Amino acid sequence: MEIRHIMHTARSATIEIADGGRYFTKQPIELRLNGETILTTEKTITSLFDLKPDQKYVVEAYVNGEKQGEVSFKTDYEYVTLDVTRFGAKGDGEHDDTHFIQAAIMACPVNSRVYFPAGIYRITSLFLKSHIRIELAEGAELKAFTDREKFPTFPGMLQSYDETDEYNLGTWEGNPLPMFSGIICGIGAEDVVIYGQGKINGNASKENWWKAPKVMNIAFRPRLFFISGCKNVTLQGVTFCNSPSWTLHPYFSNDLKFIGVTVQNPSDSPNTDGLDPESCKNVEILGVRFSLGDDCIAVKSGKIYMGKKHKTPSENIHIRQCLMENGHGAVTLGSEMAGGVVNLTVEDCIFRHTDRGLRIKTRRGRGKDAILSNIIFRNLTLDHVMTPLVVNCFYFCDPDGKTTYVQSRDVYPVDDRTPQVKKMVFENMDCTNCHVAAAYFDGLPEQKIEEICMKDISISYAADAKCDVPAMSDGVEKSSKRGLFARNVAKLTLDNVKIEGQVGEAYELEGVDELIQR
Repeated sequence: MEIRHIMHTARSATIEIADGGRYFTKQPIELRLNGETILTTEKTITSLFDLKPDQKYVVEAYVNGEKQGEVSFKTDYEYVTLDVTRFGAKGDGEHDDTHFIQAAIMACPVNSRVYFPAGIYRITSLFLKSHIRIELAEGAELKAFTDREKFPTFPGMLQSYDETDEYNLGTWEGNPLPMFSGIICGIGAEDVVIYGQGKINGNASKENWWKAPKVMNIAFRPRLFFISGCKNVTLQGVTFCNSPSWTLHPYFSNDLKFIGVTVQNPSDSPNTDGLDPESCKNVEILGVRFSLGDDCIAVKSGKIYMGKKHKTPSENIHIRQCLMENGHGAVTLGSEMAGGVVNLTVEDCIFRHTDRGLRIKTRRGRGKDAILSNIIFRNLTLDHVMTPLVVNCFYFCDPDGKTTYVQSRDVYPVDDRTPQVKKMVFENMDCTNCHVAAAYFDGLPEQKIEEICMKDISISYAADAKCDVPAMSDGVEKSSKRGLFARNVAKLTLDNVKIEGQVGEAYELEGVDELIQR
């Protein structure tokens, strides 16, 4: 067993217990801080709070009284604490505390923190600034109002004075459209940390934000956490729940960390994706638990206008030691990915009761910059995932999604509208209690999926397997306990892939140019 230091602030730290477990440790671990027992954890990624600034700490891990390892660190220096209640915030669950909290944020100097003691703070939008530390203590909750008139509107696009450039503020599903500002919102900020054991509650329900969710009413629904043009931003420990739309949405932002946070939305809540990095670079997602009503993680890079103009892929994304539950897809790429997704690794995670494990959604019309490349999934446990692996190049999104051009399986010319799926690697995956299909790969006939490599993968089915479609495109029939389907793949490698209990053939291959099976 190895104990690793992940991060720290002046008041908190996160460690990793590397005992071979995925999200959960293999057995309960007793943690001692400077010799004193502080907690017993069953999570590989564990955060510690209520630390003192500028102090050295030693964390020791014990199992059944025997020491397994230790790690040391020194917390950061802290200049001053700004308690929001001293600025006028009441935290009584009734009064609007937005103005008072914003004053504390703007007044906070470098190397200091804005502190929320226990209480319920009603807010609309709070705006971050650079070099800020915000701590939500245990029992502290930021609870949003739901009156649309209280929220600022971000215009989708503002033309520059000389009309040579434009400023994009608002966005909705990959297009520059008017949106309400995020409940926690950052524009052009850097060096930001939000941490603690508290909660940020969007307070959404079917009586407000989730009513007629696709209709723009003044503007499109706000995100619970939205940052644009930001860098070096970290979220640690906090719980995010009941988001009006996408929960965590970093947009054209770099060097981001999401560590040990929890995302909770009802399973029937509309478009409440957990975390949607859009045209972002260098993103670490570690020890996060998702349970929600849409995709747990959805990596995006805009629709055709944004992708073609800015050519900014989402790249260098590392997802590990996470738990994904109840979403449509555990990790989804697209469908708004006209700028591409490059270098994404998912490892040491658990997927439970999601419709799909990997879910790639693309289609003709996304454009030549919509390239998926170097996608790696390894060391994963999947249980009751309807279809573990789906690559769908005929996703029927957008107003033209069901047109002949998008849905036809005939060969079309490769041009500026044609997306591309390059190499994908899937290794060491244990998939039990599957329902619909083992895998469903459906590439374009004119631009086949370049390469799929599957190694050391076992797939078995639930006794009472449900019947549904493995992919959302025209002509896909419902199925149950279907094997692996692959169409229009240039190179397919099946190395120690075991499919047991399927109905019909284990492998349905069509238009596969090169098959390597061993």
